[in-house]
Formats: sequence, C-alpha cells, structure tokens
Amino acid sequence: MDRLSNTVRPYAWGSTTLIPELLGTAPTGEPQAEMWMGAHPGAPSRLDRGSGEQALSALIDADPEAELGVAATGKFGPRLPFLLKLLAAGSPLSLQVHPDLAQAKQGYADEESRGVPIDAPYRNYKDANHKPELICALTPFDGLCGFRTPDEAAELLARLDVDSLKPYVDILHAHPEEAALREVLTAVLGADPAEMAITVAEATAAAERLGGDYAPYASIAHNYPGDAGVIAAMLLNYIQLQPGEALFLGAGVPHAYLNGLGVEIMANSDNVLRCGLTPKHVDVPELLRIVRFEATEPAVLRPEASASGEELYETPMDEFRLSRYSLDSPNSLAPRDLTADTPQILLCTAGIPRANGLELTPGASVFVPAGEKAELSGTGTVFRATVVV
Repeated sequence: MDRLSNTVRPYAWGSTTLIPELLGTAPTGEPQAEMWMGAHPGAPSRLDRGSGEQALSALIDADPEAELGVAATGKFGPRLPFLLKLLAAGSPLSLQVHPDLAQAKQGYADEESRGVPIDAPYRNYKDANHKPELICALTPFDGLCGFRTPDEAAELLARLDVDSLKPYVDILHAHPEEAALREVLTAVLGADPAEMAITVAEATAAAERLGGDYAPYASIAHNYPGDAGVIAAMLLNYIQLQPGEALFLGAGVPHAYLNGLGVEIMANSDNVLRCGLTPKHVDVPELLRIVRFEATEPAVLRPEASASGEELYETPMDEFRLSRYSLDSPNSLAPRDLTADTPQILLCTAGIPRANGLELTPGASVFVPAGEKAELSGTGTVFRATVVV
C-alpha cells in the first residue's frame, strides 16, 4: 500500500476554500478545483517505494500485471481504467457532454488522420475512450443534468417574458420531444452572438426579478454574462445533492456542476464536447452529433449497504466502482478487510481512519496494488475506488 501525493488543478471555476477546508490547510487565495488521484498522464499521482518519488503511471507501465492484476489487465489493458478526483466548484463548470465509446474512437481517429495537434484548443478528442462519470456530494452540491421535458422548458422560458425567447417557446410546444430539443439547442448555439448577448441580459434581469426556480440561472449568468449557454442551461434539469447522494452521468447527457465539493470518479478520459458557459472552443456540429435529445429525470443515487459495511454506489460501468465505508468506532467494530484482486485507491474524507495501520487524514489517499492486503480500522469515512472484472 502506497501513500499518494496528488496534484491540485487550479481551474478558474474552482473554489478557493473547499479543498483547503477538507485538507485542513490555509487557502492560498487561488482557485483549487480538482485533486487528481490515479495514473492519468495529465497529472499522475506520485508515490515513493524507497528509491525516490515516481509517478504511479510509470510504475504501472513497468509491470502492469503486478500493479493492476491479471484480470484487470486482461479486461482493460495495461492501464488504470479510472480517475478519482476531489472536485470543488466555486462557480459553474462548462455545460458539456461526453461521447460514447464508439463515438470517441471514431472522433479520435478522424482528428488523428487530419493531423489535428493533440494540444490544439479546437481539438475535441484527446483520446479514444468514453468518459462516463459519477459525482458523490460531500457538501450540498448543485448541478444541471439532462433535458427537461419540452413543456417544462417552454414554461420556464415563457415566464421570463422575453420577446426573443418566444420563438423557442413555440418550437418546444409544437414539435415532438427529440425534434423540439434539438431545434431549440441548435438555434440557441447558432444565434448571432451580439443578439444572443441582449437576450441573455434580458433573461438575466427577469430571472433576478422572479427569483425562486430562476435563482440558479441568474447566478450562472453573472459568471458568464452574454453566454448562449445561459439559455441552453434553462433547457436542463436543476438538481441539488445532499452529502452522501450521488449522480451518474452517461454518454450524451448534457450537464454542468455549479457549486459544492464532491468525490468524482470517471473512466480515464479527457473527451469533452462543450455547449457553453466557457471561453473554450465550442464545436456546435460535433456537439449536436453527440448529444442525446431526450428528456430525463435525474436519478439520485444513494449507497446500498452490505453486511460487510461497504456502501456501494451502483452504476452500469466496469471501468470504475465507487463505494464508501463509514467507520464508527475503533472499539466496537472489527477491522474491515478490503483485500481484492483488483487495483484500489482509498480516499479519506473525514476522521482519522487507518489503512494497514497507516493513519489517514481528510484528503489523504493510498494506492493498493491488486492482491495486496488492505485493512481499514479506526474512525472516519473512506471512499474505495476500484474496477469490476
């Protein structure tokens, strides 16, 4: 078992306080958006086995079967197939969708064949993998997820009483679900930027006046004034997670995280198609090819407890599996045996539990190679990330 040293990414939307508060460190005044735990080449975790600090990705590359196990290597290849994060949103992330596996492979191959540089700001596909993800709230956590029904979206837009939004309301009422959502999102993202900025300003003023259900969108607009994504966001369901609740996001589902601290796990990919709320590249035609234009009711996940004390967040994915252990008392509970033939990352989010006797504080994490003994004791909360083989 190896204690991990992890990189915190300073994205502009990050909270300046949430991660420092968890870690018990002083805020720097700069945003601290994500702490990455895993072997992603963008910011691999580091560890020291006695010969100096090295990247987890390098250790896995040197002997995949020893680190990941025969079964995981056979199923997913010689790489850790998931990325675990602490995510701290102080302002809205970009409105975005992720491709499915076939779309990612096709998109990556196409951009490679056209010679699009991998670091080009207009590149859509950084790899050939999909990016399903699960976010579990550690604090109250707000987000947008999936389309409202056309009637619900039409009512929300109509109550703003903005003349330039009325054609969208008519479309949402007049067409079947898929056609209505597609036509309105296409029109919003394709509108003249100067005209859309006026529409967004009028919609923002109305949202501030109405309050209530409109308050999240007024807040979004203050962070991204004039951005077409403000109107696109109104087509989506607003959701609030309480600590311990989670949300699974599959391919093609438009979403955005707005604020709060959570544990996020995803397939090891960096493929994002953006819809707005960002200064970054928005490839509208490719986005419209990826989005699933169907109304969905966000399904809030709560962990399923087992006799062993493991609380599992059930998803349809094999690349990652997230569960939680709530350790109540060092005297009343026997140590929990987590030994498995798959690779694991354990993350402490509360208390001072021990992993194989190693004391963990909030924000501390360890990597457990496949087959190595893993035992939890003490008090606190520990998230367990692994795979399904």
